[in-house]
Amino acid sequence: MGIELWDAYKSDGSLAGIDLIRGQPIPDGLCHIVCEILVRHTDGEFLLMQRDFNKEGYPGMYEASAGGSVLKGENSIDGAMRELKEETGITTDSLIPIYCVMNDNRKVIYHGFLCVTDCDKSSVTLQEGETISYMWLDKNEFFEFINSGKHIGKHKDRITPYLESIK
Repeated sequence: MGIELWDAYKSDGSLAGIDLIRGQPIPDGLCHIVCEILVRHTDGEFLLMQRDFNKEGYPGMYEASAGGSVLKGENSIDGAMRELKEETGITTDSLIPIYCVMNDNRKVIYHGFLCVTDCDKSSVTLQEGETISYMWLDKNEFFEFINSGKHIGKHKDRITPYLESIK
């Protein structure tokens, strides 16, 4: 795999005009964008993806999103659509923004989106090295699961305001 380049952003979300290289330290005062896509089927069920056990962060844990870093030259919607397709096989031409959260410690701006889809639920594909399993849960099961300790807690904190709005 080649070098992955990201655009650097200032904390206000504006481009800094500097390239960042994945794995290299991010200079103080700069950050990069990570997109996260919560997938809800038109029948009301939510998609959970299980991370590969070889992933550096949260191996084997479930997360209620597909997502990843926005690449150099992409905007957050393009990055989100790319990550959604890569990690789940789901394509969409419409994403709904649901949050934008800055994490100064990690030097990341998280852009969260909702994808509402009517895809064939058995057609979800896994990305080698990224995801190993998936499941669809109805709203009640989903709320129970994300509070079970099998879901990444930090991600739960970012999606909770949206989830509370649909309770």
